[in-house]
Amino acid sequence: MFFSGAPRLGLTLHVWGTEVRVHGHTVILCSLTYSWEEKMFTVLTRQPCEQAGLKALSRTPAIIALVVLILSVVVLVTITLIQFHQKEVLLPGLKYGIVLDAGSSRTTVYVYQWPAEKENNTGVVSQTFKCSVKGSGISSYGKHPQDVPKAFEDCMQKVQGQIPAHLHRSTRIYLGATAGMRLLRLQNETAANEVLASIQNYFKSQPFDFRGAQIISGQEEGIYGWITANYLMGNFLEKNLWHMWVHPNGVETTGALDLGGASTQISFVAGDKVGLNSSHIMKVSLYGYVYSLYTHSFQCYGRNEAEKRFLAILLQDSPTKTNLINPCYPRNYLTTFTGSYIFDSLCTADLRPVSYNPDDIITVGGTGDPSLCREKVASLFDFTACRDQEACSFDGVYQPKVKGTFVAFAGFYYTASAFNLSGSFSLSAFNSSSWDFCSESWSQLPLLLPRFDEVYARSYCFSAHYIYHLLVNGYRFTEETWPQIYFKKEVGNSSIAWSLGYMLSLTNQIPAESPLIRLPMDPPAFVGTLAFFTAVALLCLAFLVYLCASSGKQRRSQHAFDHTVDSE
Repeated sequence: MFFSGAPRLGLTLHVWGTEVRVHGHTVILCSLTYSWEEKMFTVLTRQPCEQAGLKALSRTPAIIALVVLILSVVVLVTITLIQFHQKEVLLPGLKYGIVLDAGSSRTTVYVYQWPAEKENNTGVVSQTFKCSVKGSGISSYGKHPQDVPKAFEDCMQKVQGQIPAHLHRSTRIYLGATAGMRLLRLQNETAANEVLASIQNYFKSQPFDFRGAQIISGQEEGIYGWITANYLMGNFLEKNLWHMWVHPNGVETTGALDLGGASTQISFVAGDKVGLNSSHIMKVSLYGYVYSLYTHSFQCYGRNEAEKRFLAILLQDSPTKTNLINPCYPRNYLTTFTGSYIFDSLCTADLRPVSYNPDDIITVGGTGDPSLCREKVASLFDFTACRDQEACSFDGVYQPKVKGTFVAFAGFYYTASAFNLSGSFSLSAFNSSSWDFCSESWSQLPLLLPRFDEVYARSYCFSAHYIYHLLVNGYRFTEETWPQIYFKKEVGNSSIAWSLGYMLSLTNQIPAESPLIRLPMDPPAFVGTLAFFTAVALLCLAFLVYLCASSGKQRRSQHAFDHTVDSE
């Protein structure tokens, strides 16, 4: 304690280390200053020792704790954003599938691939390889089923080179047989089973995951053809600006017209007014959407079987059973057939003559008469069975009115291509081209056809008039709706065939693989770093809360002390 003063200001008293009792609490004052002026003491300042010490001692740690807290939060936010927004998605690679389209006239091997992660439960499939098996279709091996594998060998060797060796075991392979085998099964079920068994044994020795050889129904063939056509034309999926697959808005599906060797199929989305109780209306689900699809397959109305039936009808009308005049064959063309070629098919069994001998030689001469050809070909269809019903095609088969665009592939395309027609064209252009072609002599055809093959060349005129009756009088396409048919063989590098639709359907049953994610930090390191900076942040926060609480307590003590001193 000491005194200081000035002459006129009076006396000032400074006290250090004074112990004062305030409301039952002891407060040690570091400084207490009194002023003696005009016979009265006035308290100038009072400073408790604890408060002064805290201000001096706690300011620096508080700043450090606050800085560390902010840095910890920044680090936590930064590494979290980097970890989840800068991740690298490593796709699990590609998957492969193999489909053998075992048609009535030939077998074609297709190799498909798709990303191992799938889009809406259906893989995004593309064709990468195609190989035509030498020889005729597998149904022709009914008497020699053991010879089927030999025909496959060349194509299967090529397929092995198209798929990475380490994926062979996981690559599934399917064989789907169509109308040729459907007919063989009806005619000789034992022979059909032996052909399939021979195929099963062969593929068990292959390095792929063979999932069986089966005969698909005509309805399935029609549905898969429709799926293929719409998939390739982008009616199910398209890529948006972000390169993601989405369903295109406002896009209508296209109908599918398939002409094979033994059957023909028509498939299209039926209108809303069509009753769904019909056996020809199917519900098809793809990429999250459901379609009501009309489809029908006409057995024995494929191009090859139809021509055999046509020859059988001509033979019935012929005065001699060994010589035929065919108005659909080119003028001056002459060929021979055995009786078995025409009548050994189930499609011509009801036209077989009583005195049938499979070894009989039948001579056929062409006259190149397009008018008579068109007239005669009409006899292959029963157009009267519909009795003027609008929802009917031919042979009394129910069919809603065709609507929208159609894609015509397989035999439809190859026939139009022979007349230098493709894509969309008018009915009059088709008639004019086919008429000109049918009027040519046999010697001129090699000059008209880019690829000349006798078996196909002699039959293009028949095929043209057959297609006319099928599409116009059968399916009811008109002069106005015919241009809505697009004659196509493929889209991009993928063939329009039922096999791709088959593959798309089968990938629904193949488990998808999840993409691998490569993060900037390994998960253990990320978790450890996250835990460390979280602990640091919490400790800093707790320390700052403690300082705030202590400061508040000291302020309350100061206030009480001030009040006591002032009152005294």
